[in-house]
Amino acid sequence: MSDMALPGSIEPALKKGPDLDKGFHPMTGVIYLGVVAAALLFVAYSIYADVDATGTRVTSFLPYIMLFVALLIALGFEFVNGFHDTANAVATVIYTRSLPAHVAVVWSGMFNLFGVLLSSGAVAFGIVSLLPVELILQVGSSAGFAMVFALLIAAILWNLGTWWLGLPASSSHTLIGSIMGVGITNALLRGRDGTSGVDWTQAAGIAKALLLSPLFGFVLAAGLLYILKAVLARATPALFGEPVGNQPPPWWIRGILILTCTLVSFFHGSNDGQKGMGLIMLILIGTVPTAYALNRALPASQIEFFAAHSTAASKVIEGKAAGYNVIGNPRPAVTNYVAEHQINEGTFPSLAVLVTDIGKQVSQYGSLAKFPADAVGNTRNDMYLASEAIRFLMKDKEAELSAADVATLTEYKGSLDAATKFIPSWVKFAVAIALGLGTMVGWKRIVVTVGEKIGKTHLTYAQGACAEITAAATIAAADGYGLPVSTTHVLSSGIAGTMAANGSGLQWSTIRNIAMAWVLTLPAAMILSGVLYYVFYHVF
Repeated sequence: MSDMALPGSIEPALKKGPDLDKGFHPMTGVIYLGVVAAALLFVAYSIYADVDATGTRVTSFLPYIMLFVALLIALGFEFVNGFHDTANAVATVIYTRSLPAHVAVVWSGMFNLFGVLLSSGAVAFGIVSLLPVELILQVGSSAGFAMVFALLIAAILWNLGTWWLGLPASSSHTLIGSIMGVGITNALLRGRDGTSGVDWTQAAGIAKALLLSPLFGFVLAAGLLYILKAVLARATPALFGEPVGNQPPPWWIRGILILTCTLVSFFHGSNDGQKGMGLIMLILIGTVPTAYALNRALPASQIEFFAAHSTAASKVIEGKAAGYNVIGNPRPAVTNYVAEHQINEGTFPSLAVLVTDIGKQVSQYGSLAKFPADAVGNTRNDMYLASEAIRFLMKDKEAELSAADVATLTEYKGSLDAATKFIPSWVKFAVAIALGLGTMVGWKRIVVTVGEKIGKTHLTYAQGACAEITAAATIAAADGYGLPVSTTHVLSSGIAGTMAANGSGLQWSTIRNIAMAWVLTLPAAMILSGVLYYVFYHVF
């Protein structure tokens, strides 16, 4: 007896799904492992070349062993992110038969790689700014390594758990929860209120982007489908149909779907790839500060601008110091302000001394490339501390800064960030390879959930295109503003929105599971990373 599917049933999605089980060719594995080996050798050579260029003599291999382990974990996070998150980008082209599954994942992996390589770095340092300032300043210490290991391992464990269950949870959400868990635990271990361990202003901005983007995805995708139906339903009814067997859609529909998949993959790489970059830079700064603490490639012309901006900023800050002088080390007072966000009589005088000291150090050597090895780490910490203090002061109403003062400090902060917040090209390449290779492995679980288990009917061409366009636009906008968003949440909510708009119905058991993972991700990641940090803090 032949199988029959009633109109509007889930049978087409379940019984006529695409072929996801292509045979594995041994040569594919050989090429894959060859790329992994070549990438690791390239990373090792790049670190060797960068350290050698500084003229530093290697006296102990222990830091490099720690560096190797930490880099493997960081790249492991990006690898897991690849098959966990990017599966969302390929689900629509696979289930609309626009591309065979094995071609789609390679295509998506390639454009994830391009997205990482062409990314700006703004998201990378937005994530890093959530970390406790004292751990960033001492990232090479045992507590610094405990922080890096705890937050990365916690994020990997939660991502693997949700992937195993086939739940489209957010890697961005997970990483931010891990960072918050480390921050709170670190504050408690140092005898402070746990809430002081997190930059809540920055966390609130990121949380808004993460929480609102799925709602935005649902509404925008649904609205886009309504508009397309109103305008094109009569002219191009094929756009709103389901795939027929394994036949690909008409060429122009296929082109739209492949283009939208490409854009989502590219923007996923440019946004999500940066999260690993920021953490890798922290690892490099902690283990090999002579090569990575300061941007030695900064042109000499930028040093002249730095000196001018430093002088102007010093005048603004000294004017706010109201004649107070600081005797001794100004750094504790500035660090306390960055951690507590409370201005006292020592904040501006201490910051004024710190800014002056930084200006003298840069003027003394004339170029960041000429800084001696024993001074690089301290200068970088001073620059980072001053930059963070200025960032908070510009938003602090108690600082009573005029528009002109803010403009002057913004220019100076830009000069500080150019010297300290940079990403070498080989780091981008390593993250790009990890994310791209991850995309090609383990994608099937999430693809099946997105393609078959959200709506009650098969995904149509228009639904796939609307969900992908929404995801690409949302991620691109967030990337422009330096905010991390969840590709997973945006795209899965976009598909749900198109199903609702089409009257297809939703599989509420799946929606509940996804919502539960969404709600639990932040607290679960916080608890995991907090416990791991406590353990590692006492082990290292």
